[in-house]
Amino acid sequence: MQAIGYVRVSTQQQADEGVSLEMQETKLHQWASLNDAELLAVQADEGLSGKTTRRPGLQAALAAAKRLKCALVVYSLSRLSRSTRDTLAIADELDAAGCDLVILRERVDTTSASGRMVFRMLAAINEFEREQLSERTSHAMQHMRAQGLRVGSIPHGYVLAGDGKRLVPNSREQGVLVLVKGLRGQGWTLQAISDELARQGAFNKRGAPFNPKSIRAMAQAA
Repeated sequence: MQAIGYVRVSTQQQADEGVSLEMQETKLHQWASLNDAELLAVQADEGLSGKTTRRPGLQAALAAAKRLKCALVVYSLSRLSRSTRDTLAIADELDAAGCDLVILRERVDTTSASGRMVFRMLAAINEFEREQLSERTSHAMQHMRAQGLRVGSIPHGYVLAGDGKRLVPNSREQGVLVLVKGLRGQGWTLQAISDELARQGAFNKRGAPFNPKSIRAMAQAA
């Protein structure tokens, strides 16, 4: 058997937690040795999310596998894609080209009907778990906002309290929020409001003029 390998990490944290590009590639070579397969090449994407398939390394791996009519081997389902739809599309694309897909950690390959069935089940479970995590994170952030705790960057109009957690209103910046809301209510454009704030000497926390995107956020939050 001949195969093309594919590896990916999206963050340094993933690399630190043991799924580095080097570790994944080592696993691919171990698989090749155990299965008497020839690993022709390994394509990689570093620092790219699995939410999209528009990744140079992945596209190069798919193109090589289809051109050479060989298997595509990845360490885990999550390294291939975070979307069930995209994962199944990749599998169908390879199948149409007469290629197989091998996923090491989940012990799945598409060389048999049972392997294809398990693959589809795992792809769906993988996306379900990702969506659950996203929902829990969203709920936690909403709760923190409701408690007046900091979530992400400090919004204009507030400063961080002495405990380093709570947000407290800043009277000067709150005045800017009131002005933005009033001008927006009068029908001013986002750019016109930005220009007016700059004319009045009101700038963001970095001392730069407010851009239209930040003006919109301020108008909605005010």
